[in-house]
Amino acid sequence: MTTTEPETDPFDEHRRLLFATAYRMLGTVSDAEDIVQDAWLTWHKADRSEVRHPKAYLVRTVTNLCLNRLTSARATREEYVGPWLPEPLLTSPDAAQDRELAESVSMAMLVVLETLSPLERAVFVLREVFGFSHAEIAGFLDREEPAVRQISSRARKHVAARRPRFDTDAAERERVTERFLTACAGGDINAVLAMLAPDVTAWSDGGGKVTAARRPLHGPDHVARWLFGVLAKPANAGVTVTPALVNGELGVLAELAGTPIAVLTYDLDNGLLRNLRIQVNPDKLAGLRR
Repeated sequence: MTTTEPETDPFDEHRRLLFATAYRMLGTVSDAEDIVQDAWLTWHKADRSEVRHPKAYLVRTVTNLCLNRLTSARATREEYVGPWLPEPLLTSPDAAQDRELAESVSMAMLVVLETLSPLERAVFVLREVFGFSHAEIAGFLDREEPAVRQISSRARKHVAARRPRFDTDAAERERVTERFLTACAGGDINAVLAMLAPDVTAWSDGGGKVTAARRPLHGPDHVARWLFGVLAKPANAGVTVTPALVNGELGVLAELAGTPIAVLTYDLDNGLLRNLRIQVNPDKLAGLRR
């Protein structure tokens, strides 16, 4: 008697791709998960006999759901309290080792993608990150291929002009992160000051839920003193602060009894920390649970 393996549901087969697409388009873990769930409902209501290419159908579904979500999100973010930062995500060592993959999901890249229009962002993610052809993307978006090529070119130039070009050496990043944590734990503000670039800027996102700087902080002195208020005194309160792979790069994660309460990511430029992004909004930390 022979048995046959049950057929794999195409949705399950492509679920990781769908989440990865939605996350890069939206910049939030929770919204990406909602989109994937909505896509699942759409898929299970669809007439499968009419779906010739499940992967294309599913990516098209997620893309258009994301475009609808981005349009409504813009109005919401205009009323957001303080700087809006993307929602961070713990990533595996494999992701960090793949430089192109890590860069495509880095916090720095997600911040740049926020400056694109929803349509530009969708085209850029589909073309530059996942390698879909202009013809395929035109089919996803119900647009002519020449128009998609123009959008793709415009988005690529926009990102290239704003994408940070800093150190990507993992060993150097590990050394700097350890030095930074040691300086903070030891209360050595001079050591922290020496690690900050002269034109350092820090953004903190509390969303009005917890204490955070309402405006970007500029200059080593302002940034260092604010960091000390966040990172230098947690040991007394039972908070652990450790290195963690966040969005493909090593960052700093603060946890209380195993629950994430803050995360710091940064750009490294000639061994100095330049653009610091501190996420403390409790609604944006679910993706950091180990």
